[in-house]
Amino acid sequence: MARSTIAVTMGDPAGIGPEIVAAALAAEPHRAVVVGDLVRLEQALTVSRFGGRAHLRAVPSAAEARFEPGAINVIDLRNVPRDLPWGELSEIAGAAAHAYVERAARMALDGEVDAICTAPINKEAWRQAGIAHPGHTEALAALTGTERYAMMLVNQKLRVVHLSTHTSLAQAIARATTERCLECVQLAADFLSQRAGVVRPRIAVAGLNPHAGENGLLGSEDRDRLLPAVEQAQAAGIQATGPWPADTIYVRASAGEFDAVVAPYHDQGHIPIKMIGLDTGVNVTIGLPIIRTSVDHGTAFDIAGSGQARHANLLAALRLAEELAGG
Repeated sequence: MARSTIAVTMGDPAGIGPEIVAAALAAEPHRAVVVGDLVRLEQALTVSRFGGRAHLRAVPSAAEARFEPGAINVIDLRNVPRDLPWGELSEIAGAAAHAYVERAARMALDGEVDAICTAPINKEAWRQAGIAHPGHTEALAALTGTERYAMMLVNQKLRVVHLSTHTSLAQAIARATTERCLECVQLAADFLSQRAGVVRPRIAVAGLNPHAGENGLLGSEDRDRLLPAVEQAQAAGIQATGPWPADTIYVRASAGEFDAVVAPYHDQGHIPIKMIGLDTGVNVTIGLPIIRTSVDHGTAFDIAGSGQARHANLLAALRLAEELAGG
């Protein structure tokens, strides 16, 4: 079977995206085509300790890429000024980063690549550029016409699906509805069975309140919202259980008792993943008609352009994209 081809977006050109993309592909061979800016990647490769181990090659499409040792294939959108400052918010950088995502998504939808892997964008830069979507997940849902989707974080021990992500805690609680919980359980079960090869996946729902509400004594949301979602999922044939107390469910899942956990809000789901390892957690958007993985960190403007950025998390995201694509 032929190896999968992955489109890798460069991310915000003022952040560490260009550096980690250049370093990752110089350090390890992959059938990857970068969607970005060739000059910016050259600048990033110069500051990387892998600079002497690779060279960049402009290609018009993934079909014309040649995967040879030391070569990094780049679809050059030429949308970044040579003198763009590192580590600074700008409308130019935000617009450029969004253009890379648009192009990569189109390539995946058209079958030119088997998956996409995204480097970090800056949400404020997108806002300055007039991008209507707050981040990758929402943008890709719009670009692919997807209405039901969710963020899943994955590492070697855990898979965590989030009911909500970048919103206030008050809004997250309001959004933790029966309908949304059931949707995320279904998305997790479908993804694991169809993409990850898990037979009869076991899905645990984590509680929102302390001790999952103690039967309503510590809050009614678990009993009145999350439990009905679990029961409806069970009625549909999904192996779902919960809501379980959040202080123990992630320990049980990391020990292999469950295939995925549904977390009711951002920090509850992110903390156990990042406690296991900052370089190992990968963001996967489930529900899309394409495979998309991403790093689980930001643009790190404070070290951008310095050569200090670690590329291990991007390699983890790239490897998972290849695995999900079947090669």
